[in-house]
Amino acid sequence: MNTRVNSASARDIAYHVHGYTNLKTHQENGPHIIESGSGVRVTDDNGNSYIEGLAGLWCTSLGFSEDRLIDAALREFKRLPYYHGFGGRTPDVTIELAERLVKMAPVPMSKALFANSGSEVTDLAVKLIWYYHNAIGKPQKKKIISRIKGYHGVTVCSASLTGLPHLHNEFDLPIDGIMHTSCPHYYRFGVDGESEEEFASRCVQDLEELIEREGAETIAAFFAEPIMGAGGVLVPPATYFEKIQALLKKHDILMVADEVICGFGRTGNMWGTTTFGMKPDMITMAKQLSSAYLPISALLINDKIFQAMVGQSEKLGVFGHGGTYSGHPVSVAVALETLNIYEERNIIGHVQAMAPHLQTGLRTLQDHPLVGEIRGLGLIAGVELVQDKSTKTSFDPKDMVGAYCQAKTLENGLIIRAVGDTLAFCPPLIINESEISEMVASFTKGLDETLIWVKAEGLLT
Repeated sequence: MNTRVNSASARDIAYHVHGYTNLKTHQENGPHIIESGSGVRVTDDNGNSYIEGLAGLWCTSLGFSEDRLIDAALREFKRLPYYHGFGGRTPDVTIELAERLVKMAPVPMSKALFANSGSEVTDLAVKLIWYYHNAIGKPQKKKIISRIKGYHGVTVCSASLTGLPHLHNEFDLPIDGIMHTSCPHYYRFGVDGESEEEFASRCVQDLEELIEREGAETIAAFFAEPIMGAGGVLVPPATYFEKIQALLKKHDILMVADEVICGFGRTGNMWGTTTFGMKPDMITMAKQLSSAYLPISALLINDKIFQAMVGQSEKLGVFGHGGTYSGHPVSVAVALETLNIYEERNIIGHVQAMAPHLQTGLRTLQDHPLVGEIRGLGLIAGVELVQDKSTKTSFDPKDMVGAYCQAKTLENGLIIRAVGDTLAFCPPLIINESEISEMVASFTKGLDETLIWVKAEGLLT
């Protein structure tokens, strides 16, 4: 299957910088150009078709050919192609989306603010956290805690919150006031004889020790994804969030749920917050809010935060934040239609019906010589490859075993993403049972071909 030779390669190399790409290797190999999409599949410029097993970037929930979203955008382009939210003005559709999101929130929320990406809305959350603590007379309470392997974006502040070294290295990140606590990955960091609940308690103890070292009076908020997506599809251990929340409440620390990947049905509920019993003060969302057809993100805040904002605005004369494209009417119209489709087609029920096929199908590979752990729920999963199953020993990162498996899986008609040596799955929510079976079969072939290569290279212990 030819994925590289194409007429646009030279122009791409000359003019285009790709994210999360080895730029030197890309100059040598060129791009893989995707030209069209339909349903859960995309097609490249050589006519090769693939199941998009990561829904683009965890986002294209309704697939690549939903006419209702295209029509919603066209209608709004003709009616009101742009307007802003400054000075009390607003498009009518933006009011409608704000109301709808607040009413469908998993815990009581008061207001919605809009932005254009998950990274941007994370930055907005941090700004409001600082603004809030100034408003309530606690200007020293400004530090933010997230988690090792957590992912919250790529802007200066959101990348600082992200707990992955390649987002920090040589960017002079993280910025001051951002710190990270332990990663709640039981398979990788639990110790012999330790139950999930005991491991969760140890993670919470790590957090408490960090809070005590820094001083609870200086800690403003804790950011957490319900399931850690780009960090490796890490599902929290039993009792983790229950114990975390008790600690945060004890020290008057705000909780922010990052629903950018988990929101809108991915975990089998509308919100990952619901799946894990979280009770956040703020919720960030993006991606599946519009099925990624147009950029849009949102932040929900509870009433205690909003009332403090009102007081500050009154004192200062203005709420000094806004964005030219925030709540853009065309993006909002697409988001509203996306929510309509979720409801009318019972997408949550469909995810609940399809999830066992994905989770069970992948778990048939648990005895494969390369497979250490298979984890996930709903329509999100991760398969971690290891050098030695009995000891959980990882491959040397420079061997790039995960990347090799990703490439072999691509040759077998499936796009997934290697996060180190974890292969991540996050297909469009509309995927059906036969497509899941095809996806698992393609991955199995790629995995078997990777095993042959690993043995030939002498990489197994």
